[in-house]
Amino acid sequence: MNFSISSRVAVWIVAAAGALATLPAWADVKIAVVDFQRLAQESPQGKAVMDAMRAEFAPRERTLQAQAQTIKSKQDKLQKDGATMTDEQRMRSEKELRDGERDFERARGELQDDVTARRNEEMSRLQRTLVEEVRTYAKAQSYDMVVSSETVLYQTPNFDITPAVLNALQAHAAALAKPATPATPAPATPPKK
Repeated sequence: MNFSISSRVAVWIVAAAGALATLPAWADVKIAVVDFQRLAQESPQGKAVMDAMRAEFAPRERTLQAQAQTIKSKQDKLQKDGATMTDEQRMRSEKELRDGERDFERARGELQDDVTARRNEEMSRLQRTLVEEVRTYAKAQSYDMVVSSETVLYQTPNFDITPAVLNALQAHAAALAKPATPATPAPATPPKK
């Protein structure tokens, strides 16, 4: 999974960094770094996206694998029996093989296009979720600026808020996964004698 921060956000980050560079040296600026690639790969939300995509496209991938195996079998049969076939049989087998290969290539191209389109949709949705979670965390912790680790040449580990944001994402995923239970009154205790 390849996840990159949008160019608009990157431009905003560079502009914000330039603006902060002009602040007086005595200003107390709180800056953090976050690894969006890691968030996308390790967060429950990112894992759910990948699992859903695998499940969605697995049947078509299995169909393609079966098609490829059928083509391979036809190639092997033609190569093995080609010398003993009549010209008409060999031409029919070659045509079936070409048609099968063409159908296979078309189906594979369609699958790749569908996977790419779906991945782009899901990654866009996931990116919005991750950016919103980073913003929420940064505001709650009073950070002045959060930059992507992709735009940082060097940082010390104390600037990295990725683990904390991952924990927040995991907590949100757990809260969403927990079924809502109706509030039940505490069992009545028998009166003391």
